[in-house]
Amino acid sequence: MSTPAPASQEPELTPRRVAAFMVMVFGMFMAILDIQIVSASLAEIQAGLGASADEISWVQTSYLIAEVIMIPLSGLLGRMMSTRYLFAASAAGFTIASFLCATSSSINEMILWRAVQGFLGGGMIPSVFAAAFTIFPASKRNIVSPIIGLIATLAPTVGPTVGGYLSHAMSWHWLFLVNVPAGIAVTIGVLALVDFDKPDWKLFDRFDWIGLGALACFLGAMEYVLEEGPGNDWFADEIVAVMFVVMVVGGIVTFWRAFSRSNPVVDFSAFSNVNFAVGSIFSFVMGIGLYGMTYLYPLYLSAIRGYDSLMIGETVFVSGLAMFVAAPLAGVLSSKIDLRLMLLIGFFGFGTSSWMLTGMTAEWDFQELLVPQILRGLSLMICMVPINNLALGTLPPEKMKSASGLYNLMRNLGGAVGLAMINTQLTDRSALHTARLNEALTWSNPEALRQLDMMAANLQAQGVDGKTGALAQLAGRVAQQATVMSFIDVFTLITALFAGLAVLALAMRPPRAGAGGAGH
Repeated sequence: MSTPAPASQEPELTPRRVAAFMVMVFGMFMAILDIQIVSASLAEIQAGLGASADEISWVQTSYLIAEVIMIPLSGLLGRMMSTRYLFAASAAGFTIASFLCATSSSINEMILWRAVQGFLGGGMIPSVFAAAFTIFPASKRNIVSPIIGLIATLAPTVGPTVGGYLSHAMSWHWLFLVNVPAGIAVTIGVLALVDFDKPDWKLFDRFDWIGLGALACFLGAMEYVLEEGPGNDWFADEIVAVMFVVMVVGGIVTFWRAFSRSNPVVDFSAFSNVNFAVGSIFSFVMGIGLYGMTYLYPLYLSAIRGYDSLMIGETVFVSGLAMFVAAPLAGVLSSKIDLRLMLLIGFFGFGTSSWMLTGMTAEWDFQELLVPQILRGLSLMICMVPINNLALGTLPPEKMKSASGLYNLMRNLGGAVGLAMINTQLTDRSALHTARLNEALTWSNPEALRQLDMMAANLQAQGVDGKTGALAQLAGRVAQQATVMSFIDVFTLITALFAGLAVLALAMRPPRAGAGGAGH
């Protein structure tokens, strides 16, 4: 057993493989960036396609649903087709779908091509994680892990910034056209350089089509329920209720097929590894924090401050810059200190950045949001590197492709669950705070009457009906204050979540020095 271990633990690292890996990393960046690149520009797309408010949200939802189905499927497809052909086919299809998104003339066309784009983009993401932990020796992991950690966190963070600039400088079509030259280059580069493994076409003969259908129903329906539930009063909406039933049935069949077949669509055996199981929980919660905060900052800036997409992009870019600066620091720290200590520091830092936002007011601007954003960016990178190393660093190479798909799936599901939780909390808590504020604003409240008189006097000086206008202004202030208070409640919840998460770091076992994990 000890004789073959060095070969598997220390694979040969050539300049060609390094170049191939960097091409794949760029492809992954495109796929993850496109989740959020449209988020700040939905209004422009809606106007361009003549879509309704309900329809336009599906430009993002269709991408997420399709991507979340493909990510766990990519493990089996990678073994069948090899990394080279799966990644090249995904990149080429993603590029074509991006072009078709840009040339869409109706919202239905856009939703269709966004779904295709998301499905094929989902084939690229896990392949990069699997390659990082199989083609690189353990001694180089402190260099490689920060790279994939940076891309996985930076891409969704800077998505609104990049999208805002593109749609302002040119048009919303360029949100998708920008992928075309990059996608062509990635496809050619992967076909020319990637040689990590060989295809096993015989696996197609035993492909579990029932399992694939069940997986699509399970994950697709789950994503739909989580996306549409908060805005439709959950099971009060008939479609959400039906999709929940589809999710449950699909989930039961998925797990039954996974544990009863020798070659399942999704291989859950990696969860028997304690580090991978706990690391996947971390990945899930990191998804809540990563996608949740990426959603909350722009929402606050648009709803409370009235920022447009370009101003939002310029404000939230700080976090991405902090991640970029922190990536090499995280790499150095991962080789110097216990990875579990890094997790504690990262989770504590992220929790602190959320706690700093609990003092928010409706007047907060770039200056007040600067330090929390920087701390969030630094903490995300300090978390991601040890989570990647601890979760994937003790798995054998033959488990890596399936495990990488599951690991990335957990992060995306965490984001979906987090956004559903956040939207539900914002709606419920805002209604509660509005009711409580209204209870205090009675005609016997001297401060309320003083404020009304001041507003009425100001409006009358401008030639406007003072009393009616003052009541409308006061109602607006109440609504705004209730919204801010609901934001504070969500930030408090995220703070508690990450503070409690730090304790779980003690359950992890660090990979043995030198062994890394690819060969354990």
